Amino acid sequence: MLLLSVQSIFAQAPKPKTINIENSDLVEINQVLVPDGVLLTGNVKVNHDGVVLTCNKAYFFQKENYLKAFGNVQLVQGDTLFLNSKYAEYSGNLKKAFATGDAVMSSPDATLRTDTINFDRNVQQVFYNTKGTIVNKDNTLVSKSGRYYVEEKKFQFLTEVTITNPKYVIKSNHLDYYSNSGHTYLFGPSTITSQSNYIYTEKGFYDTKKNLAHFLRRSYIKYDDRLIEGDSLYYNRNIEFASATRNVKITDSINRGIVKGHYAEIYKLKDSMFVTKRAVAINLVEKDSVYIHGQKLMVTGKEGERILRAYKNVRFYKIDMSGKCDSIHSNSKTALTKLIGNPILWNGESQITGDIMHLIGDNNTKKLDSLKVLNNTFIVSRDTLGTGYNQVKGINLFGKFKDGKLHDVDVIKNTEVVYYMRNDDDHELIGINKNVSSKINLILENNDIQTITFFNKVDGDLWPEADLPENARKLKGLRWRGDERIKSKDDIFTEEDNEMNDKLVKEGKDEATKNKNVPMKVRKETRDYDKKKPAVKPVPAKSKK
Repeated sequence: MLLLSVQSIFAQAPKPKTINIENSDLVEINQVLVPDGVLLTGNVKVNHDGVVLTCNKAYFFQKENYLKAFGNVQLVQGDTLFLNSKYAEYSGNLKKAFATGDAVMSSPDATLRTDTINFDRNVQQVFYNTKGTIVNKDNTLVSKSGRYYVEEKKFQFLTEVTITNPKYVIKSNHLDYYSNSGHTYLFGPSTITSQSNYIYTEKGFYDTKKNLAHFLRRSYIKYDDRLIEGDSLYYNRNIEFASATRNVKITDSINRGIVKGHYAEIYKLKDSMFVTKRAVAINLVEKDSVYIHGQKLMVTGKEGERILRAYKNVRFYKIDMSGKCDSIHSNSKTALTKLIGNPILWNGESQITGDIMHLIGDNNTKKLDSLKVLNNTFIVSRDTLGTGYNQVKGINLFGKFKDGKLHDVDVIKNTEVVYYMRNDDDHELIGINKNVSSKINLILENNDIQTITFFNKVDGDLWPEADLPENARKLKGLRWRGDERIKSKDDIFTEEDNEMNDKLVKEGKDEATKNKNVPMKVRKETRDYDKKKPAVKPVPAKSKK
């Protein structure tokens, strides 16, 4: 039974079609020159199963259904493939062709030039293992070897390949290029170099016609002053726009700053960026990093005129100083940082609040210079040994920094003080100083008050602790918010921020592991590129009456 089934299979298998000689100026049998074959000379034309081959001279071996062609050889398959060379061989039984000597393969969208080309009609694939050059409109591809899928109109390269375009150069060891659409799929270490930037990816897609790209693995875009990284990068070269998703990091080499988050949009021509999803800006100030977090971060303006904006529940931290507010506006040109909406600042152990709060830097020294608090100024710190609070209250505050720390502070207009005085030796409480004046000057060392000077003193005294009632020890409006204090760079994030971060980081790791050795899926727009739109039905002509 098995023998019969095998025999039936072979019986059903179609016999190879015979190569048909359509024309030859001279046909002769020359056993010396062509043993067991026929010599065809002059305007040779043969046909085999839809392929037409022409040449100057050919050896045709009818028994083997095999042809050797010489001089001006051209093999044509419909209107999709043209193969030219000085010499070629074609097997009718195997439906395979071999061409060498200035071999050129042309399709409607591209031309391949190389030394030797093989064409397997069974799978509709062309392949070569010698250096080849492919020209496709604005793109020139050079590789050591490659394969062309006729039906898909796809070139595949698994060794060194370079695409040269007037705007950029792509290099890769694994690249699929669709000649009709210009779509390029990259896998493994690949680079795209242009005058404006340098791109690295290990998995990506690039539309060479529309200049649009999507990169997925270990990818980054590097400009002269900025490096953009993310698990997923979208790039539009036409408008120099990039967006990044998950594990985003943007490094500003000139301004020594880093912005992180899980989603970002960068407009290079406008010198602007937008970052959200656990966004944080990190800037180096006085050899110390300042961390600023908000639900949204925006950075605009060219170098030297850059403006940072942070929105919604903003928190920031640096050693010896941290704070909160609704939003931040920081201008590098004026070195002015505005804390807008319910600002609170912790300087060492002191809590500072007011309606309006400005931090002013010095662009020459690149250090913090001064602090301005306007309306309802309040400075509070815990008494180091007791349960009371040292308090300074006034209308406005003007402070100066020294070596990055608040040093000289003036509080003016309707100032009030409650201060626990202790001796220097054993820190025993001397009394509680409570008074009112028009102005107060504080000198701080290492964020601790060293001296207090009162100007135009109106009323006040040093009260023994037993003589000053508990309710008289707190100035009106006192609100201690020590439990909100940001004590580290990690405290700038909420619990929700951290939960989202952990989730997205895990997703990124899982996806990277799962798809580590898997190239990108071919996009629908690549597969459907040549699909024709429905034909427009002709409007029937009106009959003449």
